[in-house]
Amino acid sequence: MRNLFRAAVLACLVSPMCLGGPVSRDPKKANQARPTRIEVEMVQSDEIKLPTEFQVAIYENLLRQLQNRGGFENVYRDGDRNAMEHPDTIVLHSTVKGFEQGSERARQVTTVAGATSITVHCRFTDANGHTLLERDIKGKVRFFGGNLKATYDVAKKAAGIAREVSVQHSPTTASL
Repeated sequence: MRNLFRAAVLACLVSPMCLGGPVSRDPKKANQARPTRIEVEMVQSDEIKLPTEFQVAIYENLLRQLQNRGGFENVYRDGDRNAMEHPDTIVLHSTVKGFEQGSERARQVTTVAGATSITVHCRFTDANGHTLLERDIKGKVRFFGGNLKATYDVAKKAAGIAREVSVQHSPTTASL
């Protein structure tokens, strides 16, 4: 049993998946880097009346999820001068397009009513302002949890899309 455990640990240590590295079998592609920096601009909610705590929660959750799941070495806040030093920085622009605040109490009583949903339009640009990808993301909390949990759902989905953007615009795929 102990040897089986050691073998599993050793396999994990040499596996690119466990190391967080590329899974590509082509050594040329594995050595080329994808964009590793992203700047997150403040969340805008011009058209929608969004409570301040939701706006701040979306922004902070975006930063946290991009650091944990986005695959970026550096995640910069809006206005950070260090982001401008690197031409390969991706910029995330977020605008709230829809908001429906549900009721935590109604969700506790019944699973049919009380859902909270937030729709955010995410636009990813390069350092020159050219749009790389635009997508609407909908975050929801339907059953249990506080209303702010919908902001976590938005951030988690945005981090996954940001990872897609960085892979699509890496030197390996840009030259194809």
